[in-house]
This record gives sequence, C-alpha cells and structure tokens, in this order.
Amino acid sequence: MAIRTPRSRLWRPAVAAAAAITVTAGVAAATPEGSTASTTPQLSLIAASTSVTLDSWKEEPGVYLDLGTYLTADRSPLELKVTRKSYTDPVVATQIIREGGRTRTRTLPKGLVKDFTGLPGFVTVTLTDAAGKKVLSRTESFCPNNASGRIRPDAPATSKYPESCPVNPFTLGSVWGVENGWASNTYAGYYSAPVAVPAGKYTAKVSVTKRYRDLFKIADKPQTVKVTVRERSWEEESPATRSAAGHAEHTAAGHASATSAHAGHAGHAGHAGHAGHAAARTPAPASATSGAGPSYNVGHGPLTPAPAAVPWAVRRQGLRAATGGDGPGRTDGSRQAPAAQPAGRRPSGKAVVPDVPKPDLRSLPAYGITIGDGDAKAPGRDYLAFSANVWNAGPAQLVVDGFRSPGKALMDAYQYFYDASGKQVGYTPTGTMEWDPRPGHEHWHFTDFASYRLLKADKKETVRSGKEAFCLANTDAVDYTVKNANWHPDNTDLSTACGQENSISVREVLDVGSGDTYTQDLPGQSFDITGLANGTYYIQVLANPEKRLKETDLGNNSALRKVVLGGKPGARTVTVPAHGLVDAG
Repeated sequence: MAIRTPRSRLWRPAVAAAAAITVTAGVAAATPEGSTASTTPQLSLIAASTSVTLDSWKEEPGVYLDLGTYLTADRSPLELKVTRKSYTDPVVATQIIREGGRTRTRTLPKGLVKDFTGLPGFVTVTLTDAAGKKVLSRTESFCPNNASGRIRPDAPATSKYPESCPVNPFTLGSVWGVENGWASNTYAGYYSAPVAVPAGKYTAKVSVTKRYRDLFKIADKPQTVKVTVRERSWEEESPATRSAAGHAEHTAAGHASATSAHAGHAGHAGHAGHAGHAAARTPAPASATSGAGPSYNVGHGPLTPAPAAVPWAVRRQGLRAATGGDGPGRTDGSRQAPAAQPAGRRPSGKAVVPDVPKPDLRSLPAYGITIGDGDAKAPGRDYLAFSANVWNAGPAQLVVDGFRSPGKALMDAYQYFYDASGKQVGYTPTGTMEWDPRPGHEHWHFTDFASYRLLKADKKETVRSGKEAFCLANTDAVDYTVKNANWHPDNTDLSTACGQENSISVREVLDVGSGDTYTQDLPGQSFDITGLANGTYYIQVLANPEKRLKETDLGNNSALRKVVLGGKPGARTVTVPAHGLVDAG
C-alpha cells in the first residue's frame, strides 16, 4: 500500500528537443506486401548517427541519454497485444504473427511484462569517459509504439499502431507495434532518470539484452555512439531560445522526480495525461515531428497524449500560464488535429434513439491520491486530492454536440448515434454545456458527465466533489483491445475539443478504448476532509450520474477506491491500499 502525506511536489520545466532524426541505414530489402514468404518480423538494432551532443543545464544538471538508437522491423511488423482480465490478474503479452491471410499468436514468457509502459529491461546502456572508465551501466525499458517514421521508401505511409504506451496504472489493454519498414527509438524517455555526468567526451554502447535477443531472434550487434555533453545555462539563452529549447531536454524524461497521479485535467486545472509518472511534461513542438504525420514523435521517447497530473504543485508554483492555461496536462502544444466540428445550428426533426451500437461508459478507480492543505482562500483546511478517469468501452463513440442560441449563456447538448457505416441516424437531448471563464479553464463544459463522492466505510456518501462538468478528451488509452477501439484519437487535450467563448457550437467526443482523466485538486473539486474522523473511506468515481447519456450498460458506471485517513488537523495523512495487484496510490 502507499502512504501519502502533505508535501510539495516538484515540477520540471520542459520543452522538447526539436532535431528530427532520419534513419536510413542497416535495413535489409523488404518482402513485397502481400507476399506469403517468411512473415516473422526481422528486428535489428541500429544507430542513426555515430555521434550525438547532449545538453546539461546548470539549473538542472543531468542529461537524458537519447542516443538515437532504434529498433527496426522488416518483413512484417512487430505486434504485441497486452492485456489483463482484471486488477487481480497479471498482465499478459501476446505476439501477433500474420502469415498471408492467417494469424497466429504466441504468449510471451510469464512475468516478462509487468505493466503497460513497454518491454522492461530491453536494452543495456553503458557509458565510458575519455579515459575508458565506465561511468554508467543500466537497462531501460522500450516502448515499441515510440515510432519515428519509415526507414524504407516502400514502407506503409503511416503506422497503424498507437503512438505511445499507456502509463495509467489502471490500464486494461494495449497494443504495441513497430510497423513493417519502420523504426522505433529505444530511448526510454520519461521512464528513465537523467544521468549526472560532467561536460566532456564519452562513448555509449547500446545493446539489446539477451532475453529479448533470444525471444525475438535479434542479432547481437551492439551500437556505439560518441557522446559530447555540453553545459549550458538558461540565463545565458535568449528568451526565445529558452522557450524553444532551453528546458526541452526534460520533456521526455520528466518522470524521475515528484510522484504523481497515464493522467488528468489537473483541476481543470490540467488534464494531465498519465498517472504513475511523476513530473509534468509538455508535448514537443511541431518541428519535432516527422513527415509521416502530425503526431509521430521523432527520437524523444514514448509520447503520451497528455502529461501526468501534478495536483497542488501547479497552483502553488503559479505555472498554469506556462502550460497553456490548463495546468500541466492539456496544453496548446497538442499534436492532434481537432475533431470534426458540427454545423452551427441545432438539429431539426424529431429526436430519436435508434437501435444501433452505443458507447459504454465505465469508471476507473481513483489514483494519484494525496493530501493538500488548500490555499489562501481556505486557510487551515485539509483536502483529499485525486485523479479520476471515465472511459468508453464501446462499441461506439460518445459524440455530444452543443448548440448555442445567439446571446444565450448555455448551449443545448445532444448525443448523436451512428449506424455501422458511420451514417448519423439519430440524436437525443442530453443536458447542457456551459462556458467556464475562469483562468486555467476558458472552455465549454458538458454538464453531468461524472460525479465524485467520498463514501464512509458503510458506503454512504459523506462528501461530494463540486466538479461535475467537463470538456471531454481522450487523454488515456485505457483499453485498445476492445471492439472498435480507435488507436489514433483526434481530440487528446483541451485545445482540440472544447471550443472558444464565441463558439456557436462545440463537438466533444470520447473515442472507443480511451478515457478522460481529471485531477481533482482545488477546493470545491477535491474533498474537504477537515471535519472528517480518521478511518476508512471510499472514493467513488461515477460516470453518467444522471443517466442522461444513452449507453449499452448502466450497471458498470461506478468504481470505488479504498483510502484510510489518519493524522491530525493540518497534518492529515492518507493511506492507499493496493487495488488488487495495482499498488499505485
């Protein structure tokens, strides 16, 4: 179990390094598509360059070992399906092998994969200094979805696989893959810690560990890269340079410091992406993408649709403005194209709920659970902050459009329904959308999407969060193995989905397989526990509380997470027991 006490969380300023790497060497000729020749993937470790330069900042010493080494897939893709039956069952990884029109599978060794963040201990990295002395040796995990682009001109134009490995502790299923003719960076990104080495010359050796060489038949060909570490200072950079590159080194690696709750709108303050990974991360600028599409991350570790939640720290350090106005999560740096917008007028004709597939909203147990002490407006009070996710198990998207009458403060909201071919075949009124003008919000909220309640040991309500209106976005890949899951959702942050003050209409979508996480950290959103007795409680996350949205199943909308309150006023503590095999508070 995890014990949480009041503390100041760290937040690491971040921007992404913008140098795109094109991999062009070390790949054998491809088997033409459609061929029935050997279709077991041929995997190789290559290096894009013989040398790299890494920056260490005086203000935050340490470098992130993005050495430009890649795993390439030839003949066929490397594809893995990663699932667990429940939170009391272990994670199981299965390789999918396609041979002509047939598909076969093989289960990876039991216990090899323990979560959904990637293949653990995949590569070994050693670093020696100019005198030949070893200064570092460690293994790092590998997210196959960290695609950088094609390595052959005849490779598929886009990768069919998701663009990150989920890190939400309550993920249920994922798909990992290196597309045929593509390469994925082996750099562990924000799953790794920075390396504290002084400026100077080094030699890095990267090799795939033996268990994976044997498992996937990868040749034992370590890659050697010359490394130059240079020291820089933010103060010596121009403001423009600082904003574009000065803090960038840490985007992909910000996981190492502060603990946090694969996510959340941090207070709506900050739809932060992925719990269990510590510091806030800012998406890389467009210049860091490849020509393969708007959202492929080039060379900088696994890219998640949204960063990790950092309750309390964002507000205390006044960083909302630096993260696009909505905390460390959904920022204006999103790589995704906006979802299609509805026409600027409300539907006509009779409302009807047709007999077609509908969404299935489900709640995940709360996580990222901490104690906070309020703010200047609520001195001397104790609050229980947490992250909560509602996801769509499908088989259909949740599509909600809001329509505004000229001069009106609220939009009328409608849920839309589609047949198997994607044709709109019905709609029904489903409440309202409201404009939230507060700094850090400034977008349209769909009302009554979810409710958060603190229950006593007897499961009776004792405190309710005031947060029940949301802008929907696909922040977390909860289960990409369900039917009709969309591996490439469009709206992954607030900037893509929530409209502007002068919007006449807004479309908000929750895709199949994806969930939307908010972090409840501000007074009115988190639970005020000042007057509560110590003891056992349950955080309830309840989807669709008023049952206004039409679903396939209304019986799976609630999730509970046990917590135990302790301490004394001003120094309250919370103990978070493991939820099955998930020991992430």
